[in-house]
Amino acid sequence: MLHIAKFLTGIALASSLMVGAAAAQTVLKSSDTHPDGYPTVEGVKYFGELIKERTKGRYALEVYHSAQLGEEKDTIEQVRSGVIELNRVSMAPFNGTVKETIVPALPYLFRSEDHMHKVMDGPIGDQIKKAFEPAGLVALAFYDAGARSFYNKTKPINSVADMQGLKFRVIQSDIFVDMVAALGANATPMPYGEVYSSIETGVIDGAENNFPSYDTAKHFEVAKNYALDEHTILPEVFVMNKAAFDKLTPEDQEIFKQAAKDSVAKQRELWAAKVAESRKIVEAAGAQITTPDKQGFIDAMKPVYDKHVTDEVLKKMVADVQAVQ
Repeated sequence: MLHIAKFLTGIALASSLMVGAAAAQTVLKSSDTHPDGYPTVEGVKYFGELIKERTKGRYALEVYHSAQLGEEKDTIEQVRSGVIELNRVSMAPFNGTVKETIVPALPYLFRSEDHMHKVMDGPIGDQIKKAFEPAGLVALAFYDAGARSFYNKTKPINSVADMQGLKFRVIQSDIFVDMVAALGANATPMPYGEVYSSIETGVIDGAENNFPSYDTAKHFEVAKNYALDEHTILPEVFVMNKAAFDKLTPEDQEIFKQAAKDSVAKQRELWAAKVAESRKIVEAAGAQITTPDKQGFIDAMKPVYDKHVTDEVLKKMVADVQAVQ
């Protein structure tokens, strides 16, 4: 009987420890505007798997996709104020608060996705990451979002002349508004989730985005003319509330940073596959893809650079980016 009592006491103690361990787990929240399965969503999920594994279950991540916690402008405020801990968001909405993010948002700055990778993986990327800290954020990683191009319901675009008078939705960024204006079109900033109905009802003629977004948001159904002008190759940023990051032990901070770095390779692999898949889907559905004269678009961007690249820090960053081979 004594052996049984000891055995039962041991089970009770083990159960108590298990309950204590479960209670000690910290569950972090992360937001993404894209649907489940989208490469950025899957990249953040992979980050969550890695921190759970590497902290032995002390940290776990809940990923709220499909703008469940709000559109990007709302979730940026949520992560800055600490309502949520993490957020995957386009870099352009940060242009007003983190001036260094202006540089990667500039049109026709990156020559290719490979060029963008070399820049963002190197010292310039580190400089941009550091600039997020005064805004109360830690930039953990930069994810691929491919090249953004214009699409509309009205006509094919083969040159800048075809842009005249068209109304395009853009992300909430002064650079994007000025870029569209420099091309003779009209920019309408609005949340991503409102684009489909706005094109359908004629509030706007079209928008600009990459192939996966054009596909997964079904914009190809209402705007079949896609012009491959590739005006920006703007990386996404995966950020964490700085106060939440500072609460981590130094060891856990390194785990989080390394997990974010490891998730980048995974996300890029998924992204490349998704671009190819999405292009096939929209072409099969009748989207008309044209390749306009890009030089005319590039030549029109001088006023955008003159307005937004104003101080010596940004001018040097632009020169440094252009020098990366």
